[in-house]
Amino acid sequence: MSNQPNLGAGVGTAHGLERRSVIAASAVAGIGGPILFVLVVIVQSVLHPDYSQVRLPISGLAAWPGGWLQSVNFIVFGLLMISFAIGLHLGVGPSRAGVIGPALLVVSGVGLMIAGFFPWRDANGDFVVPAGHLLGALLSFLGAGSGLIAVSRRMAADPRWRGVATYALGSGIAIVILFVATFVLVIPPGALLHTMGGLVQRVTLLVWFPCTVLLGLRLLRVARVVDAPH
Repeated sequence: MSNQPNLGAGVGTAHGLERRSVIAASAVAGIGGPILFVLVVIVQSVLHPDYSQVRLPISGLAAWPGGWLQSVNFIVFGLLMISFAIGLHLGVGPSRAGVIGPALLVVSGVGLMIAGFFPWRDANGDFVVPAGHLLGALLSFLGAGSGLIAVSRRMAADPRWRGVATYALGSGIAIVILFVATFVLVIPPGALLHTMGGLVQRVTLLVWFPCTVLLGLRLLRVARVVDAPH
């Protein structure tokens, strides 16, 4: 009988523990990111009672005094969503072209960060929306919606995720539809819902954020058993 230590098993166990730690941290990012983002928005809204939740999108808070807080909020949220996307890639069973879904979710996180780096500004009572911010919004919403649609296919093939695959698919489709509707029914002057842009955006977030939190909770459960040592 050999008395030599099984170094290969030790390395494998260490790798498994490291992988679980990464996935767990990413899951926490997915759970905490939307919650933290909403809390910051609530605090800013309370501080600025003249800000209209119905008329203005969340980005508008950056144009109020202390608006830097909302810019930081976008950047931090983007970083957390990038981490969450990486965790999903590691925690959901692989498939052919399976990287597309997480990659699109990373694009969404990058879009959030771009939105933070190019905030709304106040110019003598009028809002100035930089082109960079519009690009960030496009990437963040469409990246999130299409990313959920794509990753739902991987989830459907993984028994650990199959129960939430349809929810992820439906949420992704709804996000894309609502964002496209925003360009048609909200943004053009005189459009049907032009004065309710903030409300439409919040409906979109009510689809996006709960789905992200739920998937984060599932990812946290998966992290506890991924490559667990025997």
